[in-house]
Amino acid sequence: MGIPDVQSLRPGLVQARRVVVKVGSAVLASEGRVDARAVARIAASLATAHAGTRGKEQGAGREVVLVTSGAVASGWSGLGLDAPPATIVDKQASAAIGQPRLMALYAASLDAAGVRSAQVLLTSDDLRERARFLNARRTLLRLLEAGVVPIINENDSVVFDEIRVGDNDRLSALVADAIGADLLVILTSVEGVHDGDRVIDRIDEPRGAMGHVRAEKTLAGTGGMATKLEAAALGSESGAHVVIASGRIEGTLSRVLAGEEVGTWIPARRTGAARKRWIAAATRAGGVLVIDEGAARALRERGASLLPKGVVDVRGSFDAGESVDIAGPGGERIARGLAIYSDRDCRAIMGKRSDEIAGVLGYAYDECVVHRDDMVVEMRGGANGGAA
Repeated sequence: MGIPDVQSLRPGLVQARRVVVKVGSAVLASEGRVDARAVARIAASLATAHAGTRGKEQGAGREVVLVTSGAVASGWSGLGLDAPPATIVDKQASAAIGQPRLMALYAASLDAAGVRSAQVLLTSDDLRERARFLNARRTLLRLLEAGVVPIINENDSVVFDEIRVGDNDRLSALVADAIGADLLVILTSVEGVHDGDRVIDRIDEPRGAMGHVRAEKTLAGTGGMATKLEAAALGSESGAHVVIASGRIEGTLSRVLAGEEVGTWIPARRTGAARKRWIAAATRAGGVLVIDEGAARALRERGASLLPKGVVDVRGSFDAGESVDIAGPGGERIARGLAIYSDRDCRAIMGKRSDEIAGVLGYAYDECVVHRDDMVVEMRGGANGGAA
């Protein structure tokens, strides 16, 4: 296959730096039982993406996160069953057996390619409740920073509704939002969203298309195309491009990342800049962090994160994850951002070095109190400017 015509490339996909890949059970277990060869094929495609190129920067690999189904399909034989389980309790018990088996298959294939991996078990609630969301986000971002591929699955042995409705599709969109992914690739058993015999190349309003698809399910899978379109809507609204494509065809992920017209593309509907505008204008500050002149210069001139050492006063009441204003020593607003620590924690650590946080609080979420990625710095004169 030759290099695709640049004019046919889907904008944004080639430049995608942070990618979430969701793999359904039907891709890994077409006959109801996980096929180790299918896992190895997916792992190889992840390793290639992880070590691939980004734009003109040869050798600059992407950050890749995998959200995978397949725990139940990996474990039901361990219960002595003759067919995939039908009851919730058997599905949960199967997941408990199958999750370590599935992880071992992925880890072995990625290790062979020189790629480190980590297991992360989540439920949708972990990404809806703010404190748990922030903890999950920090863990995932730290793994990516270290060059590790997080392998995420739902904690199927303890959840109920997620197993019943196939929530890994939604989970992948929530993960994409949590880590600020540029692209979500949903690999399924079909080649994309169909209109009759034709694969639809592009859908701008995925929720509007849900009435035209069937809620079909496979032997191993629990969701249909409707859940994938709902996930695509959530992902695109969070600022990620989304592609729904076949995970059974060799080379699909590489073709998606090359910008080829494979599968169904749902363009991003909100950009990182829009998120910054939301922080600056649409959120309501719960408190104020007053900082010294040195910290003010660091924010304005270097786009730095706000460290606790630069904080001289904390006003108001706010929880971790809430919006706060950041004011200079003269009281003028310098920035607005999302606080990593609550007002009580900020009061305890203000003026302290970052390496003292754990000693003061007994834990440390981060070395800063507001991260530059969650901050909008104002230009002198009051207009919203570049982000710190």
